[in-house]
Amino acid sequence: MAESRMQALVVDDNLALARVTQFALQRIGCEATTAGNGRIALDLARARQFDVVVTDQQMPEMTGVELCRNLRNLPGYGSTPLVMLTAKGLEMELSTLQEELGIRRVFPKPFSPSEVAAAVQDALTTAAP
Repeated sequence: MAESRMQALVVDDNLALARVTQFALQRIGCEATTAGNGRIALDLARARQFDVVVTDQQMPEMTGVELCRNLRNLPGYGSTPLVMLTAKGLEMELSTLQEELGIRRVFPKPFSPSEVAAAVQDALTTAAP
């Protein structure tokens, strides 16, 4: 049986940014699913396991931080690599978020999709058994 592709969840209310990130992750071999907000993402994560989650911080209905907190409480997501994208990077306590939620990287917007993909690839490589 063929090896399955790594599953990524991309969460952003900006459809264009979600698609750009999705494409960048597909280029490194991930199967990437998108969600337009944290509530949809949480429902998807309850239904299936993702190997990595890339989320925007500022979204309607549920922020990226709230999503990450909720994900950490789901079975199977205790150590899933999390990457955050944010336009509010300077206003956030990044070191606390990284310690509290295990967020691997935080990328301020505008970000380089290839740098996000490289961080995801690194997180997946270091998270592999």
